[in-house]
Formats: sequence, structure tokens, C-alpha cells
Amino acid sequence: MKKTIVVYGSSTGTCQSIAETIASKLGVEAIDVTKFDASVIAANDNLLLGTSTWGAGELQDDWYDGLNVLKAADLAGKTVAVFGCGDSESYSDTFCGAMAEIYNAAKDAGATLVGEVSTDGYTYDDSEAVVDDKFVGLALDDVNEDDKTEGRIDAWLEVIKPAL
Repeated sequence: MKKTIVVYGSSTGTCQSIAETIASKLGVEAIDVTKFDASVIAANDNLLLGTSTWGAGELQDDWYDGLNVLKAADLAGKTVAVFGCGDSESYSDTFCGAMAEIYNAAKDAGATLVGEVSTDGYTYDDSEAVVDDKFVGLALDDVNEDDKTEGRIDAWLEVIKPAL
């Protein structure tokens, strides 16, 4: 595996915990998005980017500066995978929608994107992060479906590992 880092934005600790789990399973570092800058991008071949979703499908607050870092970067030759946390019961119409903003910024910056996930087995009404019946990354509801989190992480990592 090439040099990989997990970057997360977390307000309540849920996304941080998930990011740390992913990083531990891969044997890599996880950092808060407030420490994400051009030097982090330059030092890594693979970026696993995670956010929680707030309000009407909005990014976690700290990610707004991180999004600017992504938009200013040349990600050609970099592999990016996105993961996100949401609440599929209380916010089923915007479930994990914030992943779409990170995904689109990375795509526009030239990254190779991996890790889309089938919507099968998820219960939600709508999400900006769904394209052609697949989430643009790993969608997790650690509030209502915490019993599925570990299995979903493991399955996702098996899919993306060959690209890393």
C-alpha cells in the first residue's frame, strides 16, 4: 500500500471514532481536517476523507477550510475515497449528503476516486451522495445502525485496498 492518510471532520466524535477505526485497520494515521493542508496532500498518495452530515446535508464545520484545500490542489495521481456519517432516521432526506461535496471537490481536482457503495441494505429517503444507485463513498449511520458499522467498514476496505 502506498502512503495513505485518513482525514476527518467531527463535531461529536462519531466521525473521529470511525476514522480512527479505518486508520487502525489500515495501519495508517488519522488526522483532524483542521490539520489538513497542501503538505499533507503532497506527502500522501491516498486520501481517505470523512465527514459527518449536518442540517440539510451540510458538511461538518471544520471541512469548509478543508474543502478549499482540496479545491486548490492538483490531485492528479492521487487516489481518494470518501466516507461519511449521518442519521438515516431523523435526516433521511439528506442522509450522508455532505460526502457529495468532498467527492465533487476531489473529482474536480483530478483525483482518482474509489469506494462507491451500493445503496442496498440502507434505509433513507434521499441523499446528494447517491449517484446511479450508489453512494459516492462509505455511508454510515452509527446512531441507528451501529451494529452494521464494523461490517460495512470491513467490506469497504476490502474493496478499496487494491487501489491503495
